[in-house]
Amino acid sequence: MSSDNSTTATKAGSYDGVVVEELNPVPATETEVEQSASHSQNRVAHRIGVLTSGGDAQGMNAAVRAVARTALAMGVQPCAIMEGWQGAVEGGDRIRPLGWSDVSSILHKGGTVIGTARSKAFREREGMRQAAKNLLAYGIDRLIVIGGDGSLTGTNEFRLLWPELVQELVEMGEITQADADEHPALMICGLVGSIDNDLVGSDMTIGADSALHRIMEAIDDISSTAASHQRTFVVEVMGRHCGYLPLMAGIAGGCDYVFIPEVPPEDGWEDELATKLKAGRAAGRRESLVLVAEGAIDREGNPITATQVAETLEEKLQEDVRVTILGHVQRGGSPSAYDRWMSTVLGYAAVQEIMSVTPEDEPTILGVRHNRMARIPMMKAVADTRSVARHVKAGNYAEAMRLRGSSFTEMVQINRIMSTPPFAAQQAKHLNRVEQTEDVAVSPGHMWEQTSERPAAGKRVAIVHIGGLAPGMNTAARAAVRLGLDKGFTMLGVQGSLKGLMDNQVSELTWDAVEGWAFDGGAELGTRRPVPTVEELYALGRAIENNGIDALMIVGGFNAYLAAHKLMEERVRYPAFNLPMICVPASIDNNLPGSELSIGADTAVNNAVWALDRIKESAAASRRCFVAETMGRRCGYLALMSGIAAGAELTYLHEDGISLEQLNNDCKRMRQSFEGGRRLFMVISNEEASGLYNRDFLARVFEEEGGGLFDVRQTALGHLQQGGSPTPFDRLLATRLVFHGMNWLEQYFADQNDPAAHNGREANAVYIGLSTNSIATVPLKNFMDEIELENRRPVSQWWLGLRPVSEVVSMPSRISGKPHSIPIVDA
Repeated sequence: MSSDNSTTATKAGSYDGVVVEELNPVPATETEVEQSASHSQNRVAHRIGVLTSGGDAQGMNAAVRAVARTALAMGVQPCAIMEGWQGAVEGGDRIRPLGWSDVSSILHKGGTVIGTARSKAFREREGMRQAAKNLLAYGIDRLIVIGGDGSLTGTNEFRLLWPELVQELVEMGEITQADADEHPALMICGLVGSIDNDLVGSDMTIGADSALHRIMEAIDDISSTAASHQRTFVVEVMGRHCGYLPLMAGIAGGCDYVFIPEVPPEDGWEDELATKLKAGRAAGRRESLVLVAEGAIDREGNPITATQVAETLEEKLQEDVRVTILGHVQRGGSPSAYDRWMSTVLGYAAVQEIMSVTPEDEPTILGVRHNRMARIPMMKAVADTRSVARHVKAGNYAEAMRLRGSSFTEMVQINRIMSTPPFAAQQAKHLNRVEQTEDVAVSPGHMWEQTSERPAAGKRVAIVHIGGLAPGMNTAARAAVRLGLDKGFTMLGVQGSLKGLMDNQVSELTWDAVEGWAFDGGAELGTRRPVPTVEELYALGRAIENNGIDALMIVGGFNAYLAAHKLMEERVRYPAFNLPMICVPASIDNNLPGSELSIGADTAVNNAVWALDRIKESAAASRRCFVAETMGRRCGYLALMSGIAAGAELTYLHEDGISLEQLNNDCKRMRQSFEGGRRLFMVISNEEASGLYNRDFLARVFEEEGGGLFDVRQTALGHLQQGGSPTPFDRLLATRLVFHGMNWLEQYFADQNDPAAHNGREANAVYIGLSTNSIATVPLKNFMDEIELENRRPVSQWWLGLRPVSEVVSMPSRISGKPHSIPIVDA
């Protein structure tokens, strides 16, 4: 695929069943694009404004960049309102028309390059009237506002007052009636920039993933020094009214205890906390980590501070306790890959939305629901978000958790299980009980009483890795062991994949045996790619019988699914294979059916973007084209997402192929770009984008056609993409998938005791994944129907619907005909 303004139309595709129209961009320079926008006469609105307001968040720049370039491509002039609403009030050069190059080289930067400020003047009617006047001076009556709930509330109030303010300006002689008639209403669209991830109705907000990265980097570093001295650390993280950051960091970082605002601890938490930390040390932990949200409170509404927690532990444990307050470091730094590509998509969708709304439409926020752009009623979302704090204050914790969503409540439960050593769980009955409801579990970090009936008790579940290495495999194995032990399983680890199983390299895994696995790259159990041959099946069957294995949890990639499918098909000849099997997707290629995201893919994209950032820096002092190759074989996920996140000018995917005509157009465009003053041109290709036109061929063609105007370098990112510690997202995804996988196994064994339920089960071999709406299992017998075996990828790939975003924001382009749109669902 050419992610630029090629004259060759890209292929039509689909996105959740929605037909994606063909793009037919024509070559254009930056000047032509900007002239097209400024002189467009066939648009309802010739200019749109974009501003960032409230607290800054990593990824705001990606959204601003996407808004500007998408607007230009659609023939609309974007204007940056500098310093938020204060800039709108001041006017003048605080409102600046944006050209294509004005938003170059900002994708990787933290904060917001157009500035943000809290404006007292804008809170007054006079200030709003002045802002309206200044916007009208530029012909702006459509606004994209990136900020928190306070900023969006003020924006909506401004929208409601707009007709009155405009009429007042007419009466004051500041504007003409013709001006007022041309702009009778203000249309708005909101994007939420908040590291707290506190918007009710959206899975993620701009900046939250990056903030989680900062926290995890700190926790991983603190863990090493804490373990060296067998020391306790109390870490304060942001989260005034929302516990997302501390809760997710607690799970991803393997912390002992977490305080969050939504579920305050019950009276006597001091003793319980000390007891749990002692149990962790007794179970083999060398360090103790406690996370405290800045807005943590007890059940009387009194603040719980990191210092207070540290002093309590010093008294109870009789040891020194260190306190670390991360503060604004959580807001800083370069945005994560997710906050680059998702914010880019949000910015693209926001322009699409703002150009289609009418004065009668209810104002909306664009958020993220299951990797899709979602349209959320603005004021309902703001009201629901603000109500969480009120419910907590009133002691209605169940409602507060309900508003946070089912996945948040689920993660509270997971954290409680994962952080509680078996000894502490057994001693739970001696501790103060906490009220439980059907909607909310006890507060995160608190222990619970084991139920007397555990239908899976004693079952032997083996964990085995198959296929290429994926960061997060260790996290999945750790989660499987601790969650399995909680259900009464005997957990077994198979060393060396299926070859190790045949060699009886099987051992029991305990709670403390997997301590620290969540944070390490690689795979402690080892992994190998081979799918078993027919000759090896007998040995595998005997090994399963000899080790008394009752179920298999197979964590791996495409070959893991092929291997599991083969075992399932051979059940008639080998009865030992007639046991429950569940495949958990772990592949940096993200090429597995049944799951839109695989464990390891997010880490691989972040690794690729890290490398591409440094490649771009290395070329800053020269005129250079870089051709970079990502992994992924014939699945273009890594290439496309890395291209969007790193700001590549061209991206080639196997799904689209490469033609000579396309290469000819791309060479012309590249040369024209350098003649216009460009210093760097980034081309990304996935490793099997074409059978003939490989990375070396592309580099040679570009160099020859460049005629000495620029030089060309090439690089394969290679196994760098598989290495390193897994990202927070991959740690959390692995934990959630395994949690649901263990629940499936437990239910399977429970159904064995109920003949009617057992006979009604569709399958005892499945693969699990993150689907459109939830985590779900799919019968393994469907595997071959859901893949393109030759290309080793699913038949349906959701992310292909994002190709037009890359097309539009990568290079100056002009769209002929109707502007391309991506689907936006109603939340």
